[in-house]
Amino acid sequence: MNRNSTVEYLLLLVALIWALNFTVVKATLAQFDPMSFNALRFIMATIFMLVVLKKRGQKLIVHKGDWWIIISLGLLGNLVYQSLFIYGINLTLAANAAVMLGTIPVWIAVVGHFFFGEKLTRIKLVGILFAFSGVVLIMEGSEKGITLASETIVGDLIILSAASVFGIYTLFTKKMLSRYTPIQFTTLMMLTGGMALVMAGIPWLIKMDFGAVTVAGWGGVFFSGFLSIGMAYVIWNYGVRQVGPVRTATFQNLVPVLGLIFGVVLLNEKLYLMQYFGAASVIAGIVLARR
Repeated sequence: MNRNSTVEYLLLLVALIWALNFTVVKATLAQFDPMSFNALRFIMATIFMLVVLKKRGQKLIVHKGDWWIIISLGLLGNLVYQSLFIYGINLTLAANAAVMLGTIPVWIAVVGHFFFGEKLTRIKLVGILFAFSGVVLIMEGSEKGITLASETIVGDLIILSAASVFGIYTLFTKKMLSRYTPIQFTTLMMLTGGMALVMAGIPWLIKMDFGAVTVAGWGGVFFSGFLSIGMAYVIWNYGVRQVGPVRTATFQNLVPVLGLIFGVVLLNEKLYLMQYFGAASVIAGIVLARR
């Protein structure tokens, strides 16, 4: 087996981890409040990134004039995005969340076109139309349709907001990644926005009844913190370096598909026919928006 084949198997593993993370988080939130869960998994992820940074022999240096940018991006990419993600998934289905969050490339294409000078091709425009049509179908296809009375509509909208925030965050990080290695930058994001998330969660951590948390609950924290945030990101960056960003990004197209399947199969989440059509439309839109 050559090195590229090994990397691609590892990237497939990352896609599985990220897809399964929706189901793991949804199940684990039955034992944790959202803020405590976020705080614990980011403590774990930050420790992991500091260890990786040391093992790789990289120094954590912030260039002159970059501090305010680092702090702002850390707060946007971790405090704001992760708060929206965790509260959104707590209020919707894991399957819905996987598909909605999969629209990140679509948001990157839209915001990049209007504010960052990124070229929006016809095929990307078609992808955007497919994606957002699918989102409407998912919301309308619920038992009560598009209404605040629906059990998932608020969560769906919050997850969709999270996707747009992460899209904006990704566009702003491009310039910074020319000045820092991915491991350096990610560690800085953990130490700024991640630690802000931990501090925001302290009041909930103090009130948390840790004695009531099962082994499965702690397993969910470990999976989401160590595997989904920590290890998966390191493998992803290695894939970008080894096989290139385009080939690496194709594996992310699997995440909404597998995430939907895991939510339905493992959590017995019920989706209606129109929602399946909507999910297919969103996934098709994601693939086209990446071209």
